[in-house]
Amino acid sequence: MKKLTTKFLAFSCLALLALASCKKDEVRTVAQTGTPGSLTTSTTSPALSKANLTENAITITGTPQAYGYSAATINTLQIAVKGTSFATPREVSLSAGALSKSYTVQDFNNLLLSMNLATGVPSQLEMRLKTSLSSTAGIEYSNVVTVTATPFALVAYIYVPGAYQGWNPPTADSLQSATGNGVYTGIIKFTPGNLGFKITPQKKWDVAYGSTGGNKISTSGGDINAPAAGNYYFTVDLNAGTMTMAPADYMAAIGNAPVGSDWSADIDLKYNNGTLAWEGVVPMVVGEFKFRMNHAWANSYGIPKTGGDGTFLNNNDNNNIPITTAGNYKVSITPIYKDYSADIDKLGKINTDLTAKYTSVKQ
Repeated sequence: MKKLTTKFLAFSCLALLALASCKKDEVRTVAQTGTPGSLTTSTTSPALSKANLTENAITITGTPQAYGYSAATINTLQIAVKGTSFATPREVSLSAGALSKSYTVQDFNNLLLSMNLATGVPSQLEMRLKTSLSSTAGIEYSNVVTVTATPFALVAYIYVPGAYQGWNPPTADSLQSATGNGVYTGIIKFTPGNLGFKITPQKKWDVAYGSTGGNKISTSGGDINAPAAGNYYFTVDLNAGTMTMAPADYMAAIGNAPVGSDWSADIDLKYNNGTLAWEGVVPMVVGEFKFRMNHAWANSYGIPKTGGDGTFLNNNDNNNIPITTAGNYKVSITPIYKDYSADIDKLGKINTDLTAKYTSVKQ
């Protein structure tokens, strides 16, 4: 009996030691409330103008949330339109050792434009610092700073060097962003067997965007290829790193005035992504001509009865444009495009229900 009692006591001691050990293992470091994060800006009304693009517009400085113990934090600057409650903010990651972000006038203006803010109108932004221990834990926010700025329109271009033009950036066709908001559009014509291309911010190879799969592009991507020869409407969003292409309508001149046409052969025009017009220098003899879309008579364009360059009408049989003196003529047609943002397959289609502008000027 004594032996049994001894064994029981020994077992009880071991159990108590194990329990003590378990309790010790449950001790954890708990985040304590520390000093809240803060955010300051060098100005709350940055002056933006084309005359000072390279000057500093604003410097934003943050102090992260302190959690009461030493911890590596993730710090993100959030910028949102005032009144949106930061529902869809622009986010800029900040390193722990550099909790400051400076914008030049051009960069800050581009940020405002990328948020689809109207040009020439004062807009209010709200800024705050988001501090966290991970993507989901310990998320805290600083005070909110309101900044008022007036963005301005700033046309910007990117370039599309490729096999269709000899892979030569200085002579590559361009795509245009009317407001400089990082989204570029335009039409590029690819020739048979020359479908490869890349996107460059400047007319050189220093930085080039290529395909990384699907509609994604990056500076580490490979060559991009058009689906086939022909005219394609581009939408390149450098903010999101995406690019889409869709077949585009195109314009040509036809008649007995354009040399080599004789009302049967189209003289194709080239789209100018800067002027948004189809243009070309066409040798003419005395006679008449019309513009037509996609080499089809269903959409042909000529001069209205009032005569002269200017607005013209679609698909009138007796409105040919007269040429009374032989020579080389610079012809230009500026169609009006529908907004097909909801249907990517129809981007670049000409709105044939509306009028357009044309010119024919002897060179």
